[in-house]
Amino acid sequence: MLIIGIAGGSGSGKTTVVNKIISSLPNDSVAVIPQDAYYYDNGHLSQEEKLQINFDHPSSIEFDLLVEHLHALKRGETIRRPIYSYVTCARAAESIPISPKKVVIVEGILILGNEALRELLNIKIFVATDSDNRLMRIIRRDVQERGRNYNDALIHYEKYVKPMHIQFIEPTKLHANLIIPEGGENRVAIEMVVSRIKMNLSESTYPIS
Repeated sequence: MLIIGIAGGSGSGKTTVVNKIISSLPNDSVAVIPQDAYYYDNGHLSQEEKLQINFDHPSSIEFDLLVEHLHALKRGETIRRPIYSYVTCARAAESIPISPKKVVIVEGILILGNEALRELLNIKIFVATDSDNRLMRIIRRDVQERGRNYNDALIHYEKYVKPMHIQFIEPTKLHANLIIPEGGENRVAIEMVVSRIKMNLSESTYPIS
């Protein structure tokens, strides 16, 4: 099993990179584990308290469960991946079964900052995108998908996203094997990653279990 970590700031284009990698690999050969599914369940909080949740701090993620799930996949076991809603700040009662695949992609802003998780990653990628471009994407996403208005999105960015990026996310570039500037627009870098993955798979270095 080849485990790839794709990190980068909020709005950097990580998901686009993931989708382009998947589209270039054989069908049903990739499982994706989003860090965002492992936010702690805060559905019990009031609406005012939910607005104060710092989603960009490492303490907001249940990394122990994420690491446990990766170990289970490496053992050939199927996991039950949580479903998290940014609107309710809660995990759903349901979960998504994820079976072991030849390639597992772990994607999220904070994944390279957790040592136990980092040690499980065979390839570590950081998507680096200009802060102005990330801000525009963040505001658009927060308004369209997370129930915030424009002003709330700006306040959230200034209070949480920007300082946490500087403190916890940007420094993790030092752990990356590859930095991809401008995310999904960097066709050459993505082709290099896909080529490397195919090479590893053809060498059968990483069996499913």
